[in-house]
Amino acid sequence: MAQAMKIAIVDDEQDMRQSISQWLALSGYDTETFASAEDALKVLGPEYPGIVISDIKMPGMDGMQFLKKLMGSDSALPVIMITGHGDVPMAVEAMRVGAFDFLEKPFNPDRMSELAKKATATRRLVMDNRLLRRELSDGGQLMKKLIGQSPVMERLREDILDLGQADGHVLIDGETGTGKTLVAHALHAVGSRAGKKFVLVSASAFEEDALSKRLFGPMQPEDAILPAMEEARGGTLVLEDVEALSETLQARLLSVINEQGTPAETRIVAISNLQEAGRTSEDVLRSDLFYRLAALRITVPPLRQRGEDILTLFTRLSDQFADEYGCDAPQVTAQEAAQLLQAPWPGNVRQLINVAERAVLQSRRGSGTIASLLMSEHDEMQPVMTTEGKPLKEYVEAFERMLIDNTMRRHKGSIASVMDELCLPRRTLNEKMAKYQLSRSDYL
Repeated sequence: MAQAMKIAIVDDEQDMRQSISQWLALSGYDTETFASAEDALKVLGPEYPGIVISDIKMPGMDGMQFLKKLMGSDSALPVIMITGHGDVPMAVEAMRVGAFDFLEKPFNPDRMSELAKKATATRRLVMDNRLLRRELSDGGQLMKKLIGQSPVMERLREDILDLGQADGHVLIDGETGTGKTLVAHALHAVGSRAGKKFVLVSASAFEEDALSKRLFGPMQPEDAILPAMEEARGGTLVLEDVEALSETLQARLLSVINEQGTPAETRIVAISNLQEAGRTSEDVLRSDLFYRLAALRITVPPLRQRGEDILTLFTRLSDQFADEYGCDAPQVTAQEAAQLLQAPWPGNVRQLINVAERAVLQSRRGSGTIASLLMSEHDEMQPVMTTEGKPLKEYVEAFERMLIDNTMRRHKGSIASVMDELCLPRRTLNEKMAKYQLSRSDYL
């Protein structure tokens, strides 16, 4: 959910503060007022979830001093300055210091609302990007995104923690849509390079000359960035689609790796997306480069090998999409749970995300089934199913776990409400929660 944006109004004149606040409140904004810059600075900081509207001429600390203080604390905080009539030089100086824009008295309230809308949209984007960067640098948060209790996911998390502490280059392979880039982020975040640069380059996104320049330079002044190898110095360089490197670029990359020595100044995490039957990154990369990159190796498991994780992921995803679209998440039947478990998922987690979103949209319209979403693109009359059957007991247990998990989540951990809805005595519910490793504290 998007964070609600606030507007801090700073003006020594009470009538002006109230007038601006009332107008913006009618426009749907959450406002707070301050009679002085000194008072405002007690509240405003780098993580302030909103924008500032301030008069320039105030007793004590004036608007320009206030603006400079704010820019020193957070240069990305949008500040709209209110200037006196005809005070253009002051407005120009405010813009030079870092003001988002200015309003000249007497100003049009609609113009103020328009500027507030633009400034809050800008601030929301900054805050969202900061949150994303924090998540991508927080190993704990990233590991939580690798959802699942299946043995293959337990092993994957262990591998990430182990290899994250190592310093050698890493090769990550696996089918498309399994989350290899997320694993690369996690490797960086849990290791000793977590505070250093993380640079990602997709080898398949460039023509050869452009890729050579992006990786190794030389750059022109107008490019405004460093070559990736230099930009990631001391940190991690992630090379997606490493198999797309030409022979020439493979040789150059190998030369750079050899020059760095051991331990490597820049850690390279190579991601391979080969899908053709019988072909691997070992087949397309020159052997000396392959063995340097694959000194440490992680294979991300396909979704079809993750068992009950499929239902856990589907539940989490459908809840998120239901929240986003403002509707209830679809209720999955036992038959649909079995279909989700049986599907081969050639697109892996990426495909599951699409199915979950479409299931929520179908549910909102009151039509469609999960089975219809799993139909083969090549055979529209037959559901796509794996040929590897599972014992009925496994399907029943998977559905039972999902049902209890969904109900606990919906009732926010209220045991009495779950017992009532599922018609289960407390002892039976406790036994099943213990069996499926579900803890009430996770739902509070």
